[in-house]
Amino acid sequence: MYKSFFGLKESPFNVNPDPRFLYLTKQIEETLTGLMYGIQTRKGFVTLTGEVGTGKTTLINRLLDWLRHRRARTASLFNSRMNTNQLFDFILAEFDIVCDSKSKSQQLMKLNHWLLERYRNGETVVLIIDEAQNLTFPVLEEIRLLTNLETSTEKLLQIVLSGQPELEERLKLPELRQLRQRIMLRCKTLTLTKEETCEYVLERLKTAGADSDTIFTPKALEAIHLYSLGIPRVVNLLCEHSLVNAFVENQRSIEPRIVEEVAREFLLDEVEPIAPSDGAKSDVFSSEAFIQNLGEALSRFRLSPSVPPPRQRK
Repeated sequence: MYKSFFGLKESPFNVNPDPRFLYLTKQIEETLTGLMYGIQTRKGFVTLTGEVGTGKTTLINRLLDWLRHRRARTASLFNSRMNTNQLFDFILAEFDIVCDSKSKSQQLMKLNHWLLERYRNGETVVLIIDEAQNLTFPVLEEIRLLTNLETSTEKLLQIVLSGQPELEERLKLPELRQLRQRIMLRCKTLTLTKEETCEYVLERLKTAGADSDTIFTPKALEAIHLYSLGIPRVVNLLCEHSLVNAFVENQRSIEPRIVEEVAREFLLDEVEPIAPSDGAKSDVFSSEAFIQNLGEALSRFRLSPSVPPPRQRK
């Protein structure tokens, strides 16, 4: 719709977690390196946590690309609302392991033999579970027991649990202390700084084919960070709709006004600044409750691939 108007080859701010658009800040690069290290060295259990919309799924997709190039065997679960029987059915199906029996002991034996064969062939096997904060206690306990599948020196199955900060709180519970003790590496995603937000927007535009970095004015980029609080998913939302609105208004350069209108439309302007602490920047906001409410809204919100036309202005 707006691509040719702005000289773009594709939409730069799609909500889909396309690993091509992963912007590697120093923190994201360290997190990705940590995940790769944990898998390469067969640590067994690794966690990835971060606020809603901070790029965990995109990061997981980049990790999966890396694993495929290494010819690793992977299974990815993006729907964590399941029972223990469904967990084993999923794992066997994802790894193409045939087991006629529904007995858990038989399924475990099949899985163990298959993992040993992969290990002898020098292959790495990785199980990735997204939205892990939703896993029940029985399922988490079964996942813990999977780490008992090992040789005398190394784990046969590498497990990555990815989830919101609630996952960390869940793992602190006494019932999960055995699982907590087995986590060898903890990785996190964080919100973007103002400078990182600007670089993130420009990098995505460049990846989409933009030959200019003047589509968003510097003040518009500041407004994007202000209303997004540095959450990449919200940055995408603001930028996508700002491009649509600017196209409708025949504006080739996006000013703060357009960003502010989008922010109001999605109720992102209801943030009140607080006095910064000593040494803090003046654009720091009281955001804990806001991010929580925003996260709940965004978890229900999915931006359609075909963006609806903006509302008519008087």
